[in-house]
Amino acid sequence: MGKLNGQNAKFTRRSFLRTSSAAATAFAVAPLIYGCSFNVSNFGGVRIGAITYSWRSMPYGPLEILQYCKDSGIGSLEVRWIEVESFAGIPQGPPRQVLPETYTGMPDSSGKQPGAGAGMSDQERQENEATQAAIREAQRKWRISAPMTKFEEFRQMYNDAGVTIHSAKLRPATWSDEEIDYAFRVAKALGANGVGEEISEEACRRLAPFAEKHNMYVYFHNHGQVGQEGFSFDQFLDISPKIMLNLDVGHFYGATGINPTEILEKYHDRILSIHLKDKTGPKSDPPNTNMPFGEGGTPLAEVLQLIQKRRWPIYCDIELEYPIPEGSDAVKEVNNCVEYCRRALT
Repeated sequence: MGKLNGQNAKFTRRSFLRTSSAAATAFAVAPLIYGCSFNVSNFGGVRIGAITYSWRSMPYGPLEILQYCKDSGIGSLEVRWIEVESFAGIPQGPPRQVLPETYTGMPDSSGKQPGAGAGMSDQERQENEATQAAIREAQRKWRISAPMTKFEEFRQMYNDAGVTIHSAKLRPATWSDEEIDYAFRVAKALGANGVGEEISEEACRRLAPFAEKHNMYVYFHNHGQVGQEGFSFDQFLDISPKIMLNLDVGHFYGATGINPTEILEKYHDRILSIHLKDKTGPKSDPPNTNMPFGEGGTPLAEVLQLIQKRRWPIYCDIELEYPIPEGSDAVKEVNNCVEYCRRALT
């Protein structure tokens, strides 16, 4: 089976299911062949991993995620605050809202983030804000005194199974100074290269000094703001050499219609990782929409082949965001995405 080249890297969902079924079988027996390690998602020198968010529709916890990695042959992860802090025992509160597709990283005219307090009465909003403030204070106190032993245990559990953690998306830009220090200590305990956050100038200026202090990276993820007039990654990267990009090639293409390889060529030495998703372009019908790999317009195969050709040490992580078809689940769909990447690179 030959490589998929650029925009010609299209194949049907039927062929996906046929080939990924065989791949899933191979992944399932890999631990029997290679002992405890099942890191089979390194194709032609390109590390294909996943972000834990991809399995959010399934039972969700550190042990479950580790099993999903085994089921999909994933050996490289971007983890999030949800699973690592819950494993370590942080006081629990309501989960953060999932960002909508229209999220730009900017507050609206009232200063609120999109969706904040939507549908609440004034009294309900006040009560909710009081509850959130109490939870926030409990979590702050916990973070500034938490030992790193549970995070080291988390790392060891995954490493022993053949999974490395390269990034920790803790999103600490709004935390206190002590909590931000904690975030970098957590990332180091997990074996990660840096701490992740959503991109904004405010967040870059807030976190860059801490990245420099800890001699680690802080990496920033883009959404649709890349399509705004005058947007440039330079305004963020110029703040500090410790600032890196977590380039979401799907969001980039969906918002701009520009081939993400242009950004890779220009900023490859400032890109820690990329998120792999397939989206339609801004002028498509429907526009800027998540699709199964190979069914949108994002030139994923071309992106992967460029990274392979240039031998750039960029982590390539699957982010499953398209609707899961009836009869399937997130593990099966991540398998399909892994198989797409394998076919593009081998």
